[in-house]
Amino acid sequence: MRRLLSLLLTLAVLGGLAYLLWPMLKNASRYSALLSAPPAAARSLPNPLPGQRFVDTWGGARSEGRKHEGVDIFAPRNTPIQATTRGIVVNVGENRLGGRTVMILGPGGQRHYYAHLERYSELKEGDWVEAGSVVGYVGDSGNAKGTPTHLHYGIYANYTGYSGAINPYPLLRREWEKR
Repeated sequence: MRRLLSLLLTLAVLGGLAYLLWPMLKNASRYSALLSAPPAAARSLPNPLPGQRFVDTWGGARSEGRKHEGVDIFAPRNTPIQATTRGIVVNVGENRLGGRTVMILGPGGQRHYYAHLERYSELKEGDWVEAGSVVGYVGDSGNAKGTPTHLHYGIYANYTGYSGAINPYPLLRREWEKR
């Protein structure tokens, strides 16, 4: 009888630990799958503002001698912004240039950056998102204050031999070009 109680107690403790650790194990599995998946450069991505036209603004001159490292997609204030890929939210916060921003770790370890948001959706760091999930709403925060409302979308990589921004323009599907 004592042996049975000991076994049941051990199983209960192991079950409790598995229950408590499951979210961490699930995220570790997702993280591993993301890092081993092909990056965006190997496929096309959906427009984060479906139906909105955009042009290639990559490399354009910006303040303080910087070059533009993304594309700007203009849309009315509070237009929902959709994630271009599945991934884990690694940052929800503000910075001087981007204002209100969201960063998502996507396939291949690429980071997808959404900036100048008016407001956030109900996201927090560590959340899992699917492509098409709303990550925020178009605005003019950060150094875009007072300009026409838009989303700045950028992709950043850290591969062997390369680290930095990638032009998202050729990767984003432009629905109007297919008509």
